[in-house]
Amino acid sequence: MLINRTRRLRSSEMLRRMVRETRFSCDALIHPLFVREGKGIEEELPSLPGQIRYSPDTLAKGVDAALNAGVRSFLLFGIPETKDEKGSAAYDENGVIQQALKNIKKTFGDDAYIITDVCLCEYTSHGHCGLIHEGRIDNDATLPLLAQTALSHARCGSDMVAPSAMMDGTVAAIRDILQNIPIMSYAAKYASAFYGPFREAVSSAPQFGDRKTYQMDYHNSKEALKRIEADIGEGADIIIIKPALPCLDIISQASQQIKLPVAAYSVSGEYAMIKAAAASGFIDEYKTMCESAVSVFRAGANILITYFAKELATAIKKGDIG
Repeated sequence: MLINRTRRLRSSEMLRRMVRETRFSCDALIHPLFVREGKGIEEELPSLPGQIRYSPDTLAKGVDAALNAGVRSFLLFGIPETKDEKGSAAYDENGVIQQALKNIKKTFGDDAYIITDVCLCEYTSHGHCGLIHEGRIDNDATLPLLAQTALSHARCGSDMVAPSAMMDGTVAAIRDILQNIPIMSYAAKYASAFYGPFREAVSSAPQFGDRKTYQMDYHNSKEALKRIEADIGEGADIIIIKPALPCLDIISQASQQIKLPVAAYSVSGEYAMIKAAAASGFIDEYKTMCESAVSVFRAGANILITYFAKELATAIKKGDIG
């Protein structure tokens, strides 16, 4: 009788996995990585425990660790040694991301799928995503520089570019010069308080004002759908919604209204909150990580950009999610 009951319990767990409505795999995960100009750099980020800032020559260690965990896709963010008003290090053919791309592609070839962030905020001395003219963001003057950045990334081996500056017309400007490379656009990027740890990691906090004139007001949902449709019309292949958990409603609406893949970015603040709460003993980090990720896919996302990518890949292999 005990044996039969044990079998029934085991069958019940197998059945629960069999009939899960929400499923995803390691292929749906993208791991963000930070690359700082220099050599021999491997430094843990205080605001993002467990995340490492590499230099182009050490980045292979971070990629290799993720590949071993089952993650194949990566999103690179660069931190230059020097910054200026025009963010010229972003489109320097020998810039930090350009160096990293060459090294990674030489080491891993097609085993690692590399996506590069296209923005100026990490590279400008003022910390804004576009050029400044008379104290204001000059949207149109910024577009050629973003396109030039994307082109330089493609020349160095980027498999996909991800424009995140939220300048109107960015996707069209990039598509004009890159017809054969996928574009994953930050189509719906809210002006969020959840980006704090990331800005510390890449030293990109605005030196004056804020980014509310080009990032979206989190009160608005129709604006997100309008921006998504605009980027699709300009040639985007995948759209990103950011941040993830505060925007589950936007993810759901977008997944129902568009035919392109929807990527959700579980941003630095989301990761840091889970880490901090777990460190204080308030929550179970592993279970909270799993539940949060599943909620994003349940809302309709096809792809998740997350600092927990390696841990989630392990959870998928264990059968706890996916």
